[in-house]
Amino acid sequence: MKKNPTSILGFLCVLGILGIIYATMMPQYISREEEALAEFSTERALNQVEIIAQKPHYVGSTNHELVANYLILELNRIGLETSVQEGFTLNDRGLLVKSKNILARIKGTNNSKALLLLSHYDSAPHSFSKGASDDASGVATILEGIRAFLYAKQPHKNDIIILFSDAEELGLNGAALFVNKHPWAKDVGLVLNFEARGSSGPSYMLMETNKGNKALVKEFANAKAAYPVSNSLMYSIYKMLPNDTDLTVFREQGKIQGFNFAFIDGHYNYHTQQDDVQHLNKTTLAHQGSYLMPLLKYLSNADLNATDSTEDDVYFSVPFSFISYPFSWVTPMTLIALGLLILFIFIGKAKHIISFREIFKGFVPLLGAVVIAGLVTFLGWKIVLEIYPQYSDLLNGFTYNGHAYIGAFVTLSIAICFAFYHHFSEPKSSMNHFATALLLWIIINGFIANSLVGAGFLIVPVYFGIILFGIYVLTGHNSLALNLLFSIPALIIITPFIVMFPIGLGLKILFGSAILTVLAFGLLLPVFGSFIKKGVWTMFFFAISIGFFIYAGYHSGYEHGKAKSNSLLYVYNANTNSAVWTTYDVNLDDWTKSYLGEKNQKAVGLNSLPLASKYNSGFTYSAIAPVVDVPKPTISFLRDSVIGNKRYIKIRITPNRKVNRYDIFANPKMTFYNFKANGVATSGEKTNKLEREGAKILCYYVVGNEPLEMEFYINKSSIFDMDLIESSFDLMTNPLLKVKPRSDWMMPTPFVLNDAILVQQKIKRYTAPVPQLPVAPVTDSLAVVKDSLKPAIVKPE
Repeated sequence: MKKNPTSILGFLCVLGILGIIYATMMPQYISREEEALAEFSTERALNQVEIIAQKPHYVGSTNHELVANYLILELNRIGLETSVQEGFTLNDRGLLVKSKNILARIKGTNNSKALLLLSHYDSAPHSFSKGASDDASGVATILEGIRAFLYAKQPHKNDIIILFSDAEELGLNGAALFVNKHPWAKDVGLVLNFEARGSSGPSYMLMETNKGNKALVKEFANAKAAYPVSNSLMYSIYKMLPNDTDLTVFREQGKIQGFNFAFIDGHYNYHTQQDDVQHLNKTTLAHQGSYLMPLLKYLSNADLNATDSTEDDVYFSVPFSFISYPFSWVTPMTLIALGLLILFIFIGKAKHIISFREIFKGFVPLLGAVVIAGLVTFLGWKIVLEIYPQYSDLLNGFTYNGHAYIGAFVTLSIAICFAFYHHFSEPKSSMNHFATALLLWIIINGFIANSLVGAGFLIVPVYFGIILFGIYVLTGHNSLALNLLFSIPALIIITPFIVMFPIGLGLKILFGSAILTVLAFGLLLPVFGSFIKKGVWTMFFFAISIGFFIYAGYHSGYEHGKAKSNSLLYVYNANTNSAVWTTYDVNLDDWTKSYLGEKNQKAVGLNSLPLASKYNSGFTYSAIAPVVDVPKPTISFLRDSVIGNKRYIKIRITPNRKVNRYDIFANPKMTFYNFKANGVATSGEKTNKLEREGAKILCYYVVGNEPLEMEFYINKSSIFDMDLIESSFDLMTNPLLKVKPRSDWMMPTPFVLNDAILVQQKIKRYTAPVPQLPVAPVTDSLAVVKDSLKPAIVKPE
């Protein structure tokens, strides 16, 4: 390598370009508390995060109410009048909760439609999450942004509505309450929603559109955000994933569009005990502010009636800029690119500097590297999981040393590329083989132009490659400087996906990053193909890959701040008067073994009533536990009568201890009609028949120990067969069980019902139903039920 200074220079230049791309994705400075009061200060926003995220503040907790009161006081402090919206909502997944939304409104001079600023203030339940990133960061961004906006006396035509929504973590219920019940909802023209799915990294802009995105793309570009990071492929992928936000409710139920701004790196902290202010990256918070301020200034004066469109644009960001063009251009651009490439190939053939034979030979190293790098990475990650089974403890699929594994497999893929081109390509053939790579990229673009809406911008770096190829064909010369210059679009547009895909989708997708690395290598072939000693570069990148693997292995353990997640629940079965300890964990540690024993016993029967979780986690192991005096709820049958061919039932379940959640199940053979819980029906239901999957009926998160009341009709011939699971989140503090604290390198597993005491029992009564009454068929009105029918009550033993 010492005898090949051009290669080293080319390598260093590529590294430098990548460094500049990374540095320009987000702010690299922190605006201090001394910042002018009319400007957004990251430090002032961070102070708000520290206050909001002192303790977990999930729905139903004491801290949740304290945070709500604090937000009201802060809005009042900056001169805004606040209002509170409370009410029950039942979403289409059977999630029932009483939400408490906090609102304020700033009047504009000539309002057409209002601009709504949105973040949720509840933290995730079950896992002791303080919610610093998700979503105190969003709330703090809006508080600080509005404070600066008001202080600067920015003129604005449109009203500005501030909504700190509730119960987002449970089922987007606060947003649904606002969209469907609040009179201001009809005034909203556009939403800016600030969210998080991690604790660091750049904040990505994702649009929520009902039809076309053309108008929203135009408005976002006009606002001139300093550090835009977005592309239309990201939203195409986002729409395929089960990761809805409050803005999804606005789009689907309110037909209101908007922008999401969310950061996803540090995903291992998401919804965990580690979502605290110490793990929140300050420059990430600054990035959120860099979106809000220009958008707030521009959109508060824009015509928000003009944000609907039937056309789609392809869009992508480059450092300090945002580029878009109509989606209708994608196919013509692909065909034109193919035509230009063929033209230059034939010109090169006529000039005897391009060979059809060499172009076809170029498929050997390119496709060989694609296949081998993809397979090695796919199988390699499976081997890694076998060597380090503890990685499965993190349900989100991204380990604490995940960035090292990205580095390891990406550099290994580059080594594979150099190895193939060392054996199957000479430097003098590199431009012929570059034509091969361009042809493959055009084929890929032709495929994705019709199958993955939004990915059409990937043709842009191909055009730069074709121009570079054309210059070579027409002049017969190329230079490192020219090759580097025309390779910059590929580095800007494609290489960020190599890192973003496994961060956003989990390390299981690393093989995709490997394949994309090889394809990007093909577009950089004018630079890398000229490297003379490719065998030496193969060993160089292979050595770097080994270094990454060693680093990852050394940091494969757990420590405070990078904790192992584990789970423990106490389940009391009131039907059999028995109790067990149980867990979702696959790999038990000393703490869980102290309750579940050294010999792992399968959790038999506990999954017959499946508890909802993000990753459909089931109980793995269980062990007999002591039966303690856990008060059972009171089940009251307030009404039970036969009306025509239907049976009408109204049940109240009243807790006799401090509880947080009820899960209600019913035999799948039972059909429910006109189902209501605490007075509300399912949002957006189209028929009177309750749609459900399996046994689950309802999941009710309790606020203030308020009872659960259910009323419904079933077929008269149906056998009544219902169960409940009552949960309290006090396993670690309940004196009856005296569960010992976790070590400081452990934390509660997120995304599941955890650290809870469960009471499972049948819902039943001991008196027969009232005989059939001569009443009209079932309607939504319950007036047909006679008040004289006396309730039957099942009291706890």
